[in-house]
Amino acid sequence: QVQLVESGGGLVQAGGSLRLSCAASGRPVSSYPMGWFRQAPGKEREFVAGISGSGGSTYYGNSVKGRFTISRDNAKNTVYLQMNSLKPEDAAVDYCAAGRRIFLSFYSLSSYDNWGQGTQVTVSS
Repeated sequence: QVQLVESGGGLVQAGGSLRLSCAASGRPVSSYPMGWFRQAPGKEREFVAGISGSGGSTYYGNSVKGRFTISRDNAKNTVYLQMNSLKPEDAAVDYCAAGRRIFLSFYSLSSYDNWGQGTQVTVSS
């Protein structure tokens, strides 16, 4: 079992940046593909970004492509989400998730079986 704790959320002005961190414990994070999802009030949880175990492959949701960057430092057992050019529509609770060992897709919620508690991102206009 891997435990995930997100941090780095907060209130930023539109156009600003935040860097989210997801610290893993219990298992080496390198064993897992990792994803970031977000959920805004009244909306379904949305795929934001994913990264392979080695960090060699990254994937992004259409709404954040070109603005957000996912990365990982396996030596620190941490995954990051750099969020630039934030928009009010980016306001959400952001969750990191660890993928199942048998992994089909970065985009599907069902591919992940460990989730952090979330960190709130608020963007003012």
